[in-house]
Amino acid sequence: MTFTQLLPIIGMLKKELIVTFIIRKHKRFSLLPVFLVLGLCSVAAQVKKNNSAVTAPTERKPNVIFILSDDQGTLDVNSYGAKDLQTPNLDALAREGVRFTQFYAAAPVCSPSRAAILTGKVPQRAGLAGNAAPNRAPEGMPTEQFTLAEMMKQAGYVTGHIGKWHLGYQSASMPNGQGFDYSFGHLVGCIDNYSHFFYWDGPNKHDLWRNGEEVWYDGQFFPDLLNQEMTSFIEQNKAKPFFVYWALNYPHYPMQGTEKWRTTYAHLPRPRRDYAAAVSTMDEKIGEILKKLTDLKLREHTIIVFMSDHGHSTEERAMGGAGYAGPFRGAKGSLFEAGLRVPAMISWPGHVPQNQTRHQLSVGTDWFPTIAELCGIPVPKDQLDGKSLVPVITKNSASPHQRFHWLFDKQWVVRQGDWKLLGNPVDKSNKGKLTPADSLFLVNLRQDSTEMKNTAAQHPEMVTKLKALHQEWIKTIPAK
Repeated sequence: MTFTQLLPIIGMLKKELIVTFIIRKHKRFSLLPVFLVLGLCSVAAQVKKNNSAVTAPTERKPNVIFILSDDQGTLDVNSYGAKDLQTPNLDALAREGVRFTQFYAAAPVCSPSRAAILTGKVPQRAGLAGNAAPNRAPEGMPTEQFTLAEMMKQAGYVTGHIGKWHLGYQSASMPNGQGFDYSFGHLVGCIDNYSHFFYWDGPNKHDLWRNGEEVWYDGQFFPDLLNQEMTSFIEQNKAKPFFVYWALNYPHYPMQGTEKWRTTYAHLPRPRRDYAAAVSTMDEKIGEILKKLTDLKLREHTIIVFMSDHGHSTEERAMGGAGYAGPFRGAKGSLFEAGLRVPAMISWPGHVPQNQTRHQLSVGTDWFPTIAELCGIPVPKDQLDGKSLVPVITKNSASPHQRFHWLFDKQWVVRQGDWKLLGNPVDKSNKGKLTPADSLFLVNLRQDSTEMKNTAAQHPEMVTKLKALHQEWIKTIPAK
C-alpha cells in the first residue's frame, strides 16, 4: 500500500488512540514517533481536505423509468385490495418504496392525463384537454410545450419512449419531436397486440412505429416487443443516465393476456377473467424489466415510478367494464373518484423509504417537479400546476396542494382538503341515479369516500365557497 493510499486511513485515526497505543506497546519510548504520527495525521487531514475539494468525483445522476399502465382500476393491485388477481411484481415495487392511496390522474381519459404527466400542467394548460385522434385532433399536444423528456435531455439524459403515445400524429408531435431520442410503439389509443392494427374506429389502420418510421412485426406479441425494446435500450445506455417513459397499453382493451394467465383465471366470470389476465400479463412484463435492472446492477441507481393513466373503462369495447374500484364511484370518463383515483408508487432503494404508504392528495402533474428534484435538475420557470412530492415521499409531509381543479368536457371538480365539489357530474359506473338537483354535487371524502350522497343542500356555504374557487380558476385557463 502506498503512502497516498494510507493517508485517508491515518486521517481517520484518533490522535489519543495513537498515543495510547505507542505508550502501551513500548515500555521505553521516544516522543519522536509520537510526533511523527501526529504530524502524519495533520498532513493526511489536509491532503484529504484539499483532494475532496478538487478531485471528488461528481455522483452520476439516477436513471428514471416511468411506468404508465392503461385503464387500470383504482384497486387492481393486490396491495391496494384486489383479491382475485395476482400482481407480485407491483406489490414488490410497493414494498421497496412508497405507495399512494390518494393519487389522482389529472384527467379521466388517456391523452390529457398523459399530457399532464409530461408537462406538469393541467391538460388545459398543456394544450390537450381531450383525447387526440387522427380524425379529430391530429396535431396532438402542442410542440411548444416543454416536456419531461426535454428537461431530462437538457440535463444530459438519454431519453426513450417505449409503448403507447396517443399525444399526436404529425411528425412534430410524435415522440421524437417532443424530446425523446428514441421511440418505439403505437400512436393511437389502442391496437390489437398481434397484428398491431387499430380496429375500433375505421378505417382499420396499422400502427407500429420506430423513430417516426412505420415498422412491421406481424404476429409478434406487442408486450414482448416492448420488453425487447426496453432491454435493448437499458443495455445500450447502462453506462450513462437514462430516462424511459414506458407507457404500457395494458390492461386497456382488447385485454389480450397470455395463455398462462388465461388458464389461471379461467374460473372467473367474463369479462373479469380477461381483464385479470391482462393485468397479470402486464405485471409479469414489469417483473422481467425489474430483474434486468438487478442483473445489470442498476436497480439501486434507478428511480421507478408507476401509476395508471386513469380509472378502469366501462365502454362496450371493454365488455362493459371489468376493473375493480371497490367502494368508489365512477370510472374512466368520470370525475367521481374511480375515474381519477389510481394506483401509484415510487421506488429508489437507498433513497426513498421502503414499505410505506402515503395518504396525501397527489396528482399526475406532480411527477414532473418530483423527478426534477430527485435528479437535481432545476425546475423550468414555466408555470407548473404540479408540486414536488419529495417532502411527502421522504418526510410524510402534508400535501403540497391546498386545492386542485379538474375540468373535462362539461364536468368540473374543485377539491380543497377533504371537501370535493363536482359540477355536472357523470357516473360511468352507474352506481346511483343522478338528477338535475345533483348538478352541484358536494361530498366530504373523509366522511364518505363512496360519493353516494350529495350533501350540497346541507352545506350551502361550502358549495358557494368552492364554486367561487372554480370560477376564479377558470379565468386562469387559456382560451381554446
